[in-house]
Formats: sequence, structure tokens, C-alpha cells
Amino acid sequence: MEDHEIRAALDRHWAASDANDLDAEHQIYREDAVLEYPQSNERIRGRRQIQLSRDAQPNRKRFQIRRVIGMSDLWITEYVLTYDGRPSYTVSIMEFFDGKVIRETQYFGDSFAPGPSRARWVESIT
Repeated sequence: MEDHEIRAALDRHWAASDANDLDAEHQIYREDAVLEYPQSNERIRGRRQIQLSRDAQPNRKRFQIRRVIGMSDLWITEYVLTYDGRPSYTVSIMEFFDGKVIRETQYFGDSFAPGPSRARWVESIT
């Protein structure tokens, strides 16, 4: 699969995620895909189980993509995932095999107040 085709599949995936279209959101995964959340020490095996775990999530969620970078079989998406109005800065690392995601690892980081010791060197990015 060409890079532009994978990028288009990622764009469809994130748009479906934001629209809460679970069937379209999970078309990007292979049947034997693995999803890992290292911060909570969780691993979910199989596209169906990944979809069911997300369907069971009770929170209202929104996705705001900041950037997507990658090539060949490795793609990284940086985005803000908002659950019930609370943003979490997120990185998704997707590994592709035969044009579908075989492995995804997601990392989450909550926002925090700027450090006063560096205030004179920074600018707000919002």
C-alpha cells in the first residue's frame, strides 16, 4: 500500500472516531490487531474486541488531530482526545501490515499549568 493510501485510511479512521462511527473507525484494523495502553498496562487482542471495548466506553469523546506523520508501515498521530469536555493530549503509534493496522500503542497525557521558571522563554500554543 502506498503512503498516500495509508494517510487517506488514517484520515477516514480519525474522522470516523470523531463522529463515533464505530464500524468505519475500526475498518483500519486487521482481524488480529493488538492495541496497547502502556499507562494502564492493558492489551486488547483482535479488531472485534478493540471495537467492543470502545463501544463500552460511556464518555462522550471528540478527536482533534494536531498532526499525522509517517511512512511505509509506521505512522504516528498526535491529537487531543476530549472525554466529556476534558482534554487529554494523545499519541497513537500505528504499525501497518498488508495495508491494515497490526499494532497500535496509545499514550495519554493530561494538561498542566506552565512552569513559572521558564515563562520568559515560552509562548502559548493555543
